[in-house]
Amino acid sequence: MDPYAEVESFDNSINPNILASSSSSSPSAATTPSRYENQKRRDWNTFCQYLKNHRPPLALSRCSGANVLEFLRYLDQFGKTKVHTPVCPFYGHPNPPCPCPCPLRQAWGSLDALIGRLRAAYEESGGQPEMNPFGARAVRLYLREVRDLQSKARGISYEKKKRKRPPQQEHQQFPNISSFQAFPLPPGDHT
Repeated sequence: MDPYAEVESFDNSINPNILASSSSSSPSAATTPSRYENQKRRDWNTFCQYLKNHRPPLALSRCSGANVLEFLRYLDQFGKTKVHTPVCPFYGHPNPPCPCPCPLRQAWGSLDALIGRLRAAYEESGGQPEMNPFGARAVRLYLREVRDLQSKARGISYEKKKRKRPPQQEHQQFPNISSFQAFPLPPGDHT
């Protein structure tokens, strides 16, 4: 039985259950939600359950960026990504040759995707975009800090991938010199 399947509504202004019965414009999407929608619903239910179990319980409308950071730090205990500490001999090496006692954490990419889904779920549940705790400056700074720390610790660059542009056709005004053919001069007049 899924402990997060039914989340009671403990807040009058934002409905945490709205994603479970999300309406869609196409009938096929309503019967079989996409993987993204399913994951978003599970993440939302997990966050709402976290708020409900918080001591003292916290209403969604009173949730702040600080509570989101607490949630992200809580999730670290379930991480599977080895993040080397600066004193570890494998710090900065993407593929260490043997095990080390460094902690397992949530990968930056997973946290970034999670925040994106929760940010969308918050607004779909009736939250105002300007009050969205998942878009708080503190959350963005935390994600940047995690990205930079993991990049250094694992020796992996998280640079944005540059989009490859298709080669442009060059319009030449002059004929290509390599294709220029020399014409023979008429006999007798070679000055």
